[in-house]
Amino acid sequence: MEFRTRPAALDDAPAIHAIIAANEQLWHGLVQAVPDAVAADLQRPLINLDLDTRVVEAAGQVVAWAWVHGGRRAQLDVHPSDVGRGLGTDLLDWAEARAREHGSDWLAQTVDDADLAGTKILRDRGYEVLATNWLLERPVDGDEPMLPDGVTLRPFETADAHTVHQVIQDAFDEWQPRRHEYDEWAGTSIERDSFDAELSPVAVADDQIVGAAISLELPGSPNGYVEQLAVRRDFRGHGVARALLTYAALEAGRRGKKTLTLWTHSGTGALAMYERLGMRVRRSTTVYRTQL
Repeated sequence: MEFRTRPAALDDAPAIHAIIAANEQLWHGLVQAVPDAVAADLQRPLINLDLDTRVVEAAGQVVAWAWVHGGRRAQLDVHPSDVGRGLGTDLLDWAEARAREHGSDWLAQTVDDADLAGTKILRDRGYEVLATNWLLERPVDGDEPMLPDGVTLRPFETADAHTVHQVIQDAFDEWQPRRHEYDEWAGTSIERDSFDAELSPVAVADDQIVGAAISLELPGSPNGYVEQLAVRRDFRGHGVARALLTYAALEAGRRGKKTLTLWTHSGTGALAMYERLGMRVRRSTTVYRTQL
């Protein structure tokens, strides 16, 4: 079989998502990836499509892809039917070379823990574990949110955008390596077609937004999905996060969803909190890193 490699184009996003979805279906029997996620990622400010992306084609079909974001983070996926042909190794060679061109001294990549082939490639190259991500879930049980005194919840409104961005980034600054400016954050969250304002509550106290949950729609999925959850530091420990999740679960249940899901990162230290809020781990991914 003949393979051809070229830079990705925005029009490739549906084909790339199909690769990701095929892997998730094989590993977990259910697709969690949001269809418009690839298009949002390809339009990040730090991505130059010609230089920072590659797709592999066979017989006119995209069968693998990779990208390097900011010289520090990589992602690559190979369609299940083409695993074992060396495509992952070749794309990893390209990603490491591209990171060096950025002047980076290290490169990280997230791999699903069910992806034994991808994990082996990285481990054989000496990549080390940097962090863990967990996909958490809780049932949609119809409970009403219990609010601390002085706090109310309402759906996200367009006028909230910049304040919600500030609350989320202030919270995420405690663990993420780089602050996401407004345009990048909005392009990967509230400006996406999958963003669901009605399932995205904000917590308000004294006319100030003190917490928010950003939810996305997963078409045809039994899951509601919270993409981001944050509470202002001075309002933590008072039940605001629980109320936001309960609100999102209640609204998701009204849409016919069975569970509410979200990802959390080991760097946040939030896993124990989410477990206290009634969530449990469904599956996990590992972030591997190597020195270049």
